[in-house]
Amino acid sequence: MVNIVDIIQQILSNKILVTAFLGYFIAQIIKAIIEAFMDHTFSLRRLFSGNGGMPSSHASTVCALATMTAFVIGVGSFEFAFAVIFAIVVMVDASGVRRETGNQAVILNELMEYFAKLKDNPPRFSHDKLKELIGHTPLQVQTGAALGIIIAVVLHLIWK
Repeated sequence: MVNIVDIIQQILSNKILVTAFLGYFIAQIIKAIIEAFMDHTFSLRRLFSGNGGMPSSHASTVCALATMTAFVIGVGSFEFAFAVIFAIVVMVDASGVRRETGNQAVILNELMEYFAKLKDNPPRFSHDKLKELIGHTPLQVQTGAALGIIIAVVLHLIWK
């Protein structure tokens, strides 16, 4: 029989997993605070939406994961190699493909608005406005990466 308390204790004692989650949530909190100052409004939804913005929560998560993997298992391990390659793929994707997708969404949304304003039989679009804030600038990814590494180092020093 599975003991749920034991499972929860095992999850919470997994330093690598806890560090990765903290990397995500701390980045999301910082992102929500920055946007609250910029927009003069606070969005609770922003705490759970990891798309776009400063810092990159994706980069923070994967760099926290890779850094704590190095501390716990070692830099010569398969797990560390996997975590580093995973981090690189995620960060390149965030600042490359996903960023371009967001840029394309901006243009497509502008075109949909333009065509919707045409007086003679405007086309009907079957989709809502496309999500524009998808990817990250290189600075947002670099900041998220640094944040994740710092979180892992601090937690490693605390848990040592």
